[in-house]
Amino acid sequence: MATKVNLLHPSTGMMKPGYFGFSWTYLFFGAFVPLFRGELGVAALHFLFSFITIGLWQFIAAFLYNKQYMTRMLEKGYQLHDDEARMDEARASLDIVKL
Repeated sequence: MATKVNLLHPSTGMMKPGYFGFSWTYLFFGAFVPLFRGELGVAALHFLFSFITIGLWQFIAAFLYNKQYMTRMLEKGYQLHDDEARMDEARASLDIVKL
């Protein structure tokens, strides 16, 4: 099950929720998840992959999507901004080394 962690962009002050772990939301709603999170290009690719694989992609991506989303957010400059225990759990799940 996915666990929520808050993300903060330090230069804009914008906060977003991030998730790590298995995505039940993606399993049931598929490519609509990246669409609702504002990732139009990613949503288009996921629609295409789901169509080509006759829905098998939706099952596979449920295991991968949250980690990929969090990686994209961290690459855009967002930082984990939650209680220390939750951030440690997120770092472990996302294979982030704390410096």
